[in-house]
Amino acid sequence: MGIIVLFFIAGLWMADGIALIVAPERMVATLRQSLIVAPGFLKWGGLAGLLGLVLLVATQGVAYQPLWIIVSLSMVAKGIFLYAGSDLWRLRIVKWCLEREPVDYRLWGLGLCTLSILLLDAMNWGRD
Repeated sequence: MGIIVLFFIAGLWMADGIALIVAPERMVATLRQSLIVAPGFLKWGGLAGLLGLVLLVATQGVAYQPLWIIVSLSMVAKGIFLYAGSDLWRLRIVKWCLEREPVDYRLWGLGLCTLSILLLDAMNWGRD
C-alpha cells in the first residue's frame, strides 16, 4: 500500500511541476479563481500533511533518506498551517505566493519534477 501512495505522490509532483513549467500564469489564475469561488479550498492543504506523514513512514530505508525526512516534515508543517492556521496569516501567505514572477513558479516546477524523479529512483522504478 505504501509504495502505491509513493507513486501517487511522485505523480502529483510531476504533474504539478510540468504544469508550473509549461503554464505558470494559467496555473496561478486557476488557483486564484478557485480561492474566490471556494475559499475553504485551502483547508484541503491539510491533505499535504497526511501525505507528508505517509512519505516519512514509507521511505524508511530507501535512497536519499535525509531528503525524504526534510521534504516530509515540510509537507506536514505546510499541511498543518493550511488546515489549522489563522485565516489572516494563511491568506496573507497565499497572496504573497500568488504574486510571484512566472520564473519563480517555473523554478518550483523544476524542483517538483526533480523530487518526483528522485522518489521514483529511490523506489528503483525503471530498473531491471
